[in-house]
Amino acid sequence: MGVSSRDMMGAMIEGEEDPKTRKGNKYLRAALIEVAHSVCRSDNYLGAQYRRIAARKGRHRAAVAVAHSIMGIVYYLLTRKEDYKDLGSHYFEQRQQEAIVRQALRKLENLSFQAALSASQAS
Repeated sequence: MGVSSRDMMGAMIEGEEDPKTRKGNKYLRAALIEVAHSVCRSDNYLGAQYRRIAARKGRHRAAVAVAHSIMGIVYYLLTRKEDYKDLGSHYFEQRQQEAIVRQALRKLENLSFQAALSASQAS
């Protein structure tokens, strides 16, 4: 049984997720989505996540995704009794840059080259 969604005509498309969220407390969901919309312009991890997803999938889906992340963060903090440490607004760009470097090294190694990289000092 595959996961599916509906196309423009209402027919199910095989292999895609249903865009509806699961059942839960509607008041908590509304509050979390409102919080997610409020962090859209902030200079932190959640703001960067919102902008990144909103560019691809739209503002509402981005808000739902950020609300889900907020719930995950809250659960993590409450169960482990730790303080929140923000990853920063540049987290996604740094991960993407690291992935590009790893891919380039792998391509060079596949072509029988040996490469050693060192980070240049920015002035």
